[in-house]
Amino acid sequence: MNGSENMDVVVIGAGPAGLLAALRAGDLGARTALVTRDALGGMAAHDGPVPVRTLAQAARLLRDARQLGRYGIAVSEPVLDYARLLTRVREVAGEVRARAALREQIAAAGVIVYEHAGAARFVDPHTVETQRRLLFRAEKFILCSGGVSRRLPVPGFDLTATHSDAWSLTTVPPTMVVVGGGATGAQVASVFTAFGTRVQLFQAAGRILPTEDEDVSTAVAESFRQAGMVVREDFGAIERFEEAPGGVRMVFARDNLRDSVEAALVVVAVGWTADTSALNLAAAGVETDSRGFVRVDAHLRTSVPHIFAAGDVTGRRMLVPQALQDGFVAGSNTARAPMITVADEVCPIGSFTNPEYAQAGLTEAKARQTHDVAVAVVRFDTTTRTIIDGRTTGFCKLVVDRATRKILGCHVVGERAVDLVQTAAIAIAAGMRVDELAHVPLSFPTYTGVLGRAAAIAARQLQVDVDRAPIAELLCRQDGAAGP
Repeated sequence: MNGSENMDVVVIGAGPAGLLAALRAGDLGARTALVTRDALGGMAAHDGPVPVRTLAQAARLLRDARQLGRYGIAVSEPVLDYARLLTRVREVAGEVRARAALREQIAAAGVIVYEHAGAARFVDPHTVETQRRLLFRAEKFILCSGGVSRRLPVPGFDLTATHSDAWSLTTVPPTMVVVGGGATGAQVASVFTAFGTRVQLFQAAGRILPTEDEDVSTAVAESFRQAGMVVREDFGAIERFEEAPGGVRMVFARDNLRDSVEAALVVVAVGWTADTSALNLAAAGVETDSRGFVRVDAHLRTSVPHIFAAGDVTGRRMLVPQALQDGFVAGSNTARAPMITVADEVCPIGSFTNPEYAQAGLTEAKARQTHDVAVAVVRFDTTTRTIIDGRTTGFCKLVVDRATRKILGCHVVGERAVDLVQTAAIAIAAGMRVDELAHVPLSFPTYTGVLGRAAAIAARQLQVDVDRAPIAELLCRQDGAAGP
């Protein structure tokens, strides 16, 4: 061993959960070490939201450039230099790691950071060693090792690629099959369609984006098809992958009818599992659930009282904002008493596909199970800002409880959907009534103003007096909309 460190808290993994867990524990006075296999930032910085959003920005710029002629700006047809784009992706990821990964705050909190330490494993319940022969003893641990793409038990699976492989390609493939129509698969399919790849998106379930509101799934699928993507929902079951002259062939069957499809690259994005194989959890006595995720209670404590877990490794909500919340809770609970619990708060979710889609709160179907609801929908082809920008695909949908007038859910497809839903999430978290949201004089013409207009329509449906909301009411009349 290269010596050992005795700490109060050791955080394993430096993604969003690990970064905030270490910062919180350090702020509370615990002697804290942050140990990471590679560099700070984790999947979010290296092959998750940061590089994905950078690639999506390139796709957006291509799309924007193609409509410049509508605004009297003469330019030649844009051409993608993929090698240069990858350089930009690396630049952005490096800048985020250097400037936005809480480095300065973590250092100021007295946290000792061990980057590129290699995989960590438990020797016993209070001792961890790494591949670089670093040894740590601690009173408490926080597991933030993240997740990895789920593998399929299908012959020839090794011929396929993951979303991480897709982001690291050196050239744009001419053809691609994407298996899995959830958030990750949809992003891969959308980005490479924009780059000129002929993409086929396969989804085993009856619709892509199955966790989204059904209207969102329908609208995104239709937009994908209009962009030239082939979307095959309820396609059956995969029998095998095999080599083909042009790349990889996927053989599948539905209702005893066999079919196949070939592409230069097959990307499989069918879920996420905990990255725990190297941790040697058995040596610490840490239990996992039936899906392989680390089992935690409401305090994020594992089956071993002095070991906590946060972020993707728990399998709860595998998103950056929720990982940050988990990190705060776990860091607090390892460094102080009384302990706090994770809150089941509104969770805004969105994706930078073309078109974007996003949600906050309950879907319409889920809300109708326990509530009498009113639904207001504003189409993007009827709103001023979207018409100005030439981005008229999509809609904003509000789901409201009739009895309390509380906003239960917001679902958006279209330009700036992810940003728009953040405002709705704040309103839901604050317990605002829909008429109260309609009273807010949001700026005109803006994308957020579409939300105010939907709120005014919902309020009228509920026969709530909106005379105190002259701007929202004016927007409804000016844009030619009326409540159902």
